[in-house]
Amino acid sequence: MNDMFDDWEPFYAATSGNPVRALCLEAIRTAGDPRGRLALDLGAGAGRETAALLAAGWHVIALDGAPGAHLRIEASAPPEDRARLTVTEQSFGSLDRLPRAGLVYAGYALPFQRPDTFARTWSLIRAALEPGALLAVNLFGPRDTWAADPAITTHTLAEARALLDGLEIVALREEEREGHAVGGPKHWHVLDLVARA
Repeated sequence: MNDMFDDWEPFYAATSGNPVRALCLEAIRTAGDPRGRLALDLGAGAGRETAALLAAGWHVIALDGAPGAHLRIEASAPPEDRARLTVTEQSFGSLDRLPRAGLVYAGYALPFQRPDTFARTWSLIRAALEPGALLAVNLFGPRDTWAADPAITTHTLAEARALLDGLEIVALREEEREGHAVGGPKHWHVLDLVARA
């Protein structure tokens, strides 16, 4: 299965016309007026959510480790918003810090790292949250089709709750459904976490 995660181009091609993810829209609504603050889009992919954050008035740092990510992400942003966009082409594993931010969003990105790397990334995310900042992320649960892959990190609902210790939990949802991924049929076990620092 790891080969599927080494080349993200088929995923970008298959999802290029998809709407902005619901969790990102929820985060934008819940965070309120950005007042010139910074948002982090971690695992920004094709840049749809980056563009939505920019349209809502945020300054955005979009991070993605896939080769050529900066080209896709920059192309997703209207020219008038690009002055508020910084794109960083870097993997989670190579991060040593994240800037302080008023909103941190990671849609279906954080599970694609080994547990030791995830733990380190999560500590950097927690350290980046300004007082009052909003955190909105998707995680995979242990019954997800991809859970057996050692390069994937999963969490139970209780483990996800523990990740939010000390934060105000706005929403903590668990969903299981049969569906599809770019590679074919898939059982989805997904956790949505929304919390405020």
